Amino acid sequence: QVQLVESGGGLVQAGGSLRLSCAASGRTFSAYTMSWFRQAPGKEREFVAAFSRTGGMTFYTDSVKGRFTISRDYVKKTVNLQMDSLKPEDTAVYYCAARLRGLADYAGNYDYWGQGTQVTVSS
Repeated sequence: QVQLVESGGGLVQAGGSLRLSCAASGRTFSAYTMSWFRQAPGKEREFVAAFSRTGGMTFYTDSVKGRFTISRDYVKKTVNLQMDSLKPEDTAVYYCAARLRGLADYAGNYDYWGQGTQVTVSS
């Protein structure tokens, strides 16, 4: 089992940057695919980015490619999301998620979730 705690959200102007961090507890961090999702008001939770259990593979939704970067530290047991060139449409609650199997972009495939952190991008 793993517990996830996100941090780093906030208010930023369009074109700015934020860095989200997710701290994981538990002994088997390397066994989990780690991902970020987001949910805007009135919308379904959507996939943002994923980092594989091993091999360093990453996967992004098209709308954030070239602007967001997901990274992972196996010693610190953290997964980070560097968000650059932010747009108002990036405004959402961002969630960290973990699953014991390979890369996936559907929220229902994830076993563990953090509490979420708010990101607001003003125009």
